[in-house]
Amino acid sequence: MDFQSLLNNTSANTDSFRAAHPEAAKGFTGMHRAAMGNGALSTKDKELQCIAIGIAKQCNDCIGFHVRAAIKAGASREEVVETVSVAIMMGGGPGYMYGARALEAFDQLSQ
Repeated sequence: MDFQSLLNNTSANTDSFRAAHPEAAKGFTGMHRAAMGNGALSTKDKELQCIAIGIAKQCNDCIGFHVRAAIKAGASREEVVETVSVAIMMGGGPGYMYGARALEAFDQLSQ
């Protein structure tokens, strides 16, 4: 899977939605900012949680966006690997398949 192309396409789609319904998009963006900032948990830790949830929910777009954000927040490949292993333990076989995709996303998006 080409994660950069996936994220570019998803960004174009969300930009289109944002233009069609700016208030809904603004609401989601506000919630995202409120939830993801540093607090008792660091932004990096929250992004790693989002990767695990993206794996569990089988959302390639979520995996890609949150892997990219985790890299920006300073996550290492090893931290993503451990996040994937927890998601696999919690999600079984489907978690394993999407976890492998998260690692693929890290390798592509960290270059």
